[in-house]
Amino acid sequence: MPHTFKTGLSLAFALVLACGTALSAEPEHGHAPERAAPRQGEPHPGPRGYERPAEPKGWNTRPANFDRGAYQHNYQAARSFRVGPYHRPPGWTSHHWGFGEILPRAYWGPQYLLADYWLFALEVPPVGYEWVRDGNDAILVNTDSGEILQVEYGVFA
Repeated sequence: MPHTFKTGLSLAFALVLACGTALSAEPEHGHAPERAAPRQGEPHPGPRGYERPAEPKGWNTRPANFDRGAYQHNYQAARSFRVGPYHRPPGWTSHHWGFGEILPRAYWGPQYLLADYWLFALEVPPVGYEWVRDGNDAILVNTDSGEILQVEYGVFA
């Protein structure tokens, strides 16, 4: 009897798995609207192992002159951090931001600033720029215009 039960359970699991795979496949001739592929970030080497990050020397000494081209990237974070829930500004919906876009002012208010950016393996922002959180991503934004200079996708889990 126990052997029959195990065999039946295995067959039921295989049937559920096969049905789930068949249902998740999209029909070949369906009329579903085409969606734009989400932007993918470049690979980005992150910290190795667990290291307790300390406030870096000169963390508040920000470069006044910098090469914009060196910053203009959309990276995929090498490591994710769990820091608590994120609450989007009221009235706004989710958006997948990229460098060069303008981040609305509501997204870079004081409650979204990442003043301790080094804890999340983020670079020192240049003068006039700040790191802000939007959902799971960290965005480097110009605090005068809202222009996005760099994005790190998946910094927060």
